[in-house]
Amino acid sequence: MEPNATTTENLNMYEKAENYTKTSLELIKLKTVEASADVLSSLTSKIAVGAVVAFFTLFLNIGLSLWIGKELGEYYYGFFIMALFYLIVAIILHSAQHKLIKTPIGNMIVSSILKETKTDLTT
Repeated sequence: MEPNATTTENLNMYEKAENYTKTSLELIKLKTVEASADVLSSLTSKIAVGAVVAFFTLFLNIGLSLWIGKELGEYYYGFFIMALFYLIVAIILHSAQHKLIKTPIGNMIVSSILKETKTDLTT
């Protein structure tokens, strides 16, 4: 009778290991979905705010261009001056893009994804 008891115990242990593996995989999937949803929702809200800021900036620039042009006597002078201003800004941003843009955005995405992992380690 003892060999049957051992076989039953092995089957129970196999079932428990199988259930544990399935549960662990499901937990990993859920954590991945949660992290992805968090990153996507943050990105979507930032894009929406960015679009509103872009429209504000566009109309502000048109207004400034017209005003500067009126003060200088020709409207197109204002547009040329604003274009020159943005060329200078683009050169500055291009020279410092890693420090000002790439590194902070990369750090934000990584910290957002790893936020769940950090809280798991502390509990």
